[in-house]
Parts: sequence; structure tokens; C-alpha cells
Amino acid sequence: MADIDARIRALIRTIPDHPKPGILFRDITTLLKDGAGFHATVEALATRYRDRQVARIVGIESRGFMIGSALAYALGVGLVPVRKRGKLPAETRSRSYALEYGEDHVEI
Repeated sequence: MADIDARIRALIRTIPDHPKPGILFRDITTLLKDGAGFHATVEALATRYRDRQVARIVGIESRGFMIGSALAYALGVGLVPVRKRGKLPAETRSRSYALEYGEDHVEI
């Protein structure tokens, strides 16, 4: 498992000073475009949670949609999207959270 973790980590690019100085942005597009790496990521997560009676995967936009939908598929469960404020059409619950560079809000 450690060799898989190291291979997955190696596929995640770090971009310094994005979106502002002092921030290290972790870019997963390099992981997503690598078929074997993306597959290994989803399989590693599915293996971890397969025996835990997961009812749904909650994915925070937008990276959470990409990994979360693949994981939900692998586990045979649904996906609950968590989006930025004002993007969901039905009644929602909202939370704010702190970022390194400000504050934001999500809704479920």
C-alpha cells in the first residue's frame, strides 16, 4: 500500500504561491489524466471503505465530484454534491469555512 500511496503522491503537482503568495496549491489534474494513477487512487479508497457500510459519498466541488463520483460508482452507492453557495436548486444547509487565503461557503 505504501508504494501505491507514493505513486499517487508523485502524480499530484504542487504549485507554489497559487492563488496567492505563501500558498502551496495541490493540483490533481496531473493525477486525473494518468489512467493508472487515477484507477489506483479510486481502488485504494474503495478498498479502505468497502466493508464500512457506506451509504453515500459526499463530494465537495469540484475535485470532490471527480474522485467522489468514481468512488461512489466503485462502491455502488450514491453521490451527494456539496457546492458553492447558490448553486443547488433545492432547499439547502450552509456552512462557512476558513481557507488559507480567506473564507468561503458551501451548501448541501
